[in-house]
Amino acid sequence: MSSRLASISRRALSRRIPLGARSVQVAADSTKLSSEPGEPSQPFTVTLDNNTFKGYRTEAPGLEVSVTKENLMEWYKQMTLMRKMEQAAGAMYQAKLIRGFCHLAVGQEAISVGFHSAMAKDDKLITSYRCHPFAVLRGGTITGVLAELLGRQAGMSNGKGGSMHIFTPTFFGGNGIVGAQVPLGAGIAFADKYMNKETATFALYGDGAANQGQVFEAFNMAKLWNLPCVFVCENNKYGMGTSAERSSSNTEYYTRGDLIPGIQANGMDVIAVHQAVKYARDWTLSGNGPLLLEFVTYRYGGHSMSDPGTTYRTREEVQRMRSTQDPIKGLQKYIEDWGLATEETLKEIDKESKAEVDAAVEEAKKSLEPELKDLWTDIYYAGTEPPFMRGREREEVHYY
Repeated sequence: MSSRLASISRRALSRRIPLGARSVQVAADSTKLSSEPGEPSQPFTVTLDNNTFKGYRTEAPGLEVSVTKENLMEWYKQMTLMRKMEQAAGAMYQAKLIRGFCHLAVGQEAISVGFHSAMAKDDKLITSYRCHPFAVLRGGTITGVLAELLGRQAGMSNGKGGSMHIFTPTFFGGNGIVGAQVPLGAGIAFADKYMNKETATFALYGDGAANQGQVFEAFNMAKLWNLPCVFVCENNKYGMGTSAERSSSNTEYYTRGDLIPGIQANGMDVIAVHQAVKYARDWTLSGNGPLLLEFVTYRYGGHSMSDPGTTYRTREEVQRMRSTQDPIKGLQKYIEDWGLATEETLKEIDKESKAEVDAAVEEAKKSLEPELKDLWTDIYYAGTEPPFMRGREREEVHYY
């Protein structure tokens, strides 16, 4: 009886609130060319669709965006690399070379690449466990990420952190506790403001974490102290196996900051993501305080590798998103339609990306697992270790 009632509830809900009904459009190829491209480094103007952004307590970003051929070709290369890296991680997980949790971002490449393109070198970013592309783009390497997933010494955390604990000087993880990275992001922004740094901090979370109490506590403190922090909701429509409409009474997450203004943006178009992040960065560094930024996006796979992703949504829905709103295919269409490169050139980039990822996979596999003595390292910041450290038993003591 309970399963029957749940089924009836799901059908009624899907009729009442269609997927994406409350959101901006998520087309990956709706941007139009406004001025003719010239030399590879020469800027030209494109115009985003009228429904790309929605604003709350603030104006939405402008629809005209200045880009170059070099920009778009670099973004295409990065997006193909990130997808092939995630696909390689999925294959190694299925081969049982990667164990534990593994959350992939296939389908959400426009967000990580578009984000990085609009950030400054010293800007900070912190996110949840779906973090691998950000780790690479913010100073890591594909080999470093894959080796970390394999638990090898060549990993970015020396094989001791795994999928959720990967860091660079401007990337603060990879965090496994749902929503916990949001107050940490506010703290990073507070530290930079305290030290008079002209940098922005981006704290990312998913729609599944949006109802956490600590998220709203972080919003309050950030607004109270006028912190240069952009809180970013990656709304991929499903928190684990629960649709946003079934878990949140208000699914317009960009409006949930109370006095904090918000922007909702198309997360499937890399140009729209770039424009939104650029706007958000300028906003918060102009002394306006925090901003909420929601990207409407979609993940093709399950929540993690242990989730088939088809028990709470139809295969037809996933296939429709793949075939009509794929972010890489959308950028490919722009590049070809605007005469920036041929289909053959882009296929060659795809081959190069695959070869680069394949080489990284082999290099990661060759790396050794951490040694027993490595258990005693990376516990304290270098130079602050105590004289000794006790192990599991009283007799097990390591002297530094």
